[in-house]
Amino acid sequence: MFKSMKNDLLNYRSPLLAGLFAALALAIALPAQAQETLRIGYQKSSTLITLLKTQGTLEKALAPQHVNVTWHEFPNGLPLLEALNVGNVDISADVADTVPIFAQAAQARLTYFAQEAASPSAQAIIVHKDSAVQQLSDLKGKKVAVTKAAGSHYLLIAALQKGGLTFSDIQPAYLSPADGRAAFENHKVDAWVTWEPFLTSAQRQLPTRTLADGSGLASYKRYYLTGTGYAKAHPQVLSVVYDQLHKTGSWLKANPKEAAHVLSPLWGNLDIETVEIANSHRSYQIQPVKRDELGEQQKIADAFFAAGLLPKAVDAGDVEIWKP
Repeated sequence: MFKSMKNDLLNYRSPLLAGLFAALALAIALPAQAQETLRIGYQKSSTLITLLKTQGTLEKALAPQHVNVTWHEFPNGLPLLEALNVGNVDISADVADTVPIFAQAAQARLTYFAQEAASPSAQAIIVHKDSAVQQLSDLKGKKVAVTKAAGSHYLLIAALQKGGLTFSDIQPAYLSPADGRAAFENHKVDAWVTWEPFLTSAQRQLPTRTLADGSGLASYKRYYLTGTGYAKAHPQVLSVVYDQLHKTGSWLKANPKEAAHVLSPLWGNLDIETVEIANSHRSYQIQPVKRDELGEQQKIADAFFAAGLLPKAVDAGDVEIWKP
């Protein structure tokens, strides 16, 4: 028997050897499944994405789809969505509600794929504790640090309106969060409008007073976006990302101290209590985006256009929405 098999193998015309050659040729012809890369843009306040990055859970969840993940940090939301619009990243981590409005005004074609429920107390206008500014109307003529197109930018407009003022009544200083903190700390500005975790950090480390937060003024939802082409081509990837964001948000709320220990070194070694307080102001509740709930987005667009801060009117509903 063994002798017969040996003779068959030596005979290149044998059916057995021909079958082996065919199998080998097929194996060589079939390459391993190509790895795709998901490029995620985020900012320091992108808490859930930061946790996914640090814990490696998204890479594990996407492994069955042969998708690698690369991470790209941006100073704030506006350059992040600019990168998304030109195709330098595939997904944008959460940005404040104002940022997509500015992107729309710049002709960006973006797709909403998730949102965090409202967190109005996660942004505020603060002044120095000894400031003569006691109420919103006192901001007239004052220099106010604000990040352009951030959620806090809209909060400032809404707060000024409540105080009987317009945006032209103040001197805006458009600064990044880090530069805004430095300007405020060195009394280069009279007020600073910012968001978490920069807000709680300043409130706990500097002598400040809160002039107003978003309560009753700006709900401060945060949106996750992707390119319209990417949403159509990779719905399965978005499903995994959405699911992981939802799970991570629930985990953070159930384990605030553990989450704070993870985030603290990533947020400039903020003390654990500061991180916990900052996170308590955010909902981290991941929800699908619904077109009939974009009313405040339109309100934001109209407010910026009326203030002369947008080059054109924006229809906030003229967007694509991916549904999980």
